[in-house]
Amino acid sequence: TKKKKKKDLSEQIKEVTKESHVRAENTELMLSFQRGQVTLPQYKLLLCSLYEIYQALEEELDRNSNHPAVAPIYFPAELARLKSIETDLEYFYGPAWREKIVVPAATQRYCHRLRQIGKENPEYLVAHAYTRYLGDLSGGQVLGRIAQKSMGLKSSEGLSFFAFPGVSSPNLFKQLYRGRMNSVELTAEERSGVLEEAVRAFELNIQVFDGLQKMLSVAGNLQQESSTNSNAVYRKTLQFPGSLSPMVRMALGLFVALAAVMGLYAL
Repeated sequence: TKKKKKKDLSEQIKEVTKESHVRAENTELMLSFQRGQVTLPQYKLLLCSLYEIYQALEEELDRNSNHPAVAPIYFPAELARLKSIETDLEYFYGPAWREKIVVPAATQRYCHRLRQIGKENPEYLVAHAYTRYLGDLSGGQVLGRIAQKSMGLKSSEGLSFFAFPGVSSPNLFKQLYRGRMNSVELTAEERSGVLEEAVRAFELNIQVFDGLQKMLSVAGNLQQESSTNSNAVYRKTLQFPGSLSPMVRMALGLFVALAAVMGLYAL
């Protein structure tokens, strides 16, 4: 028959995450990113969360690279972000950058979920890899330029996260990736699970935004208090600016999963 028995997995993910996508687009984070205002302290803070998330995601993809659902969408040479993030963190924090990693509880929950499904339901990794990598690939070049301009960086050093040297044509690669993903054979139960996990991926990212916002709010209050007393230790440790508003702008800039996720829907 000419009719397809069922929709492609990529199309189904697009449909089930539509509400979350709209909600993410209309957050203050997304709207303020569009103003192109990203501060260096915020960027550094977001890199910390990106490091933890990609470490978990890529370790689980590596561990499950021969799994029938993961193998078709396993492209470490083209897509892996962890080494790039490490390079950026070392550029900003120096050789001892690992000691300066600070993340909200939401980031830890995100990582825990990735490790849990890596052990129990590796096919669910497809949802997270698709949401993150194709979002990164869609928005990487544009976001990299915005971040560089906003922070006044004279070169692309510190912005390796946004670059995909192994991908010559992002649009062609995304077509290849979606084709590979749609070829994955899943039972009805597994497919349903992957779709639910795609929604969860969006929710986890939104929770990370909220967690970062709260961290900045606390740090801002501490900075205000330190103007009348010497309680500046916590502020120094977190290395934040005192204002919540700039952080909100930054969170968008860095968490490309949501910032660039529009690319998933424009193609």
